[in-house]
Amino acid sequence: MVWCAISYHGRSNLLRTESNLNSNRYVREVLQPEVILFLQGIPGAIFQQNNARPHVAKTVRDFCSAQHMQLHSWSAYSPDMSPIEHVWDLVGRRLARDPRPAASKDEVLLLKQAIWNSLPHCTHFGTTFPHFRHSKSF
Repeated sequence: MVWCAISYHGRSNLLRTESNLNSNRYVREVLQPEVILFLQGIPGAIFQQNNARPHVAKTVRDFCSAQHMQLHSWSAYSPDMSPIEHVWDLVGRRLARDPRPAASKDEVLLLKQAIWNSLPHCTHFGTTFPHFRHSKSF
C-alpha cells in the first residue's frame, strides 16, 4: 500500500506500508512519523482520511485528539469528491504510459515517486486542507 497527502501548500512523500495495516501500525508508521510533520507546516490544517477501519479506530481517534488534530468527517462512499483520488488517478495513468516494465514492487514505487514528484503544484486542485489516502495498487 502507499500513503500520500496533498494540501494547498504542497504534498507529502509517498510512504510504502505493508498490507493489513491495523490501527496501531497506522499510528506508529503513518501518523507519528509522517502526518504530524506534514500538518505542522500547515496552520489550521484539517486532517481528512477515508473511513477505512484503521482510520476510525478508537486508538487513532485518541491519538488525533491527543495531538490536537482537527478532523474532517468524510463519506465512505464518495471517493470522486476527494481531490487526491483525481491526483492518484493521474499518477496511475502516467505510470501506465511508461514503456519500461517494472521488475519489482520497489521499482514500481520508484516510478510512482518520480511521477508524484514531477506533478506541478496546481495539480493539487487548490485544495484548502490535506487529504489522505491508502492505495492497494501494488
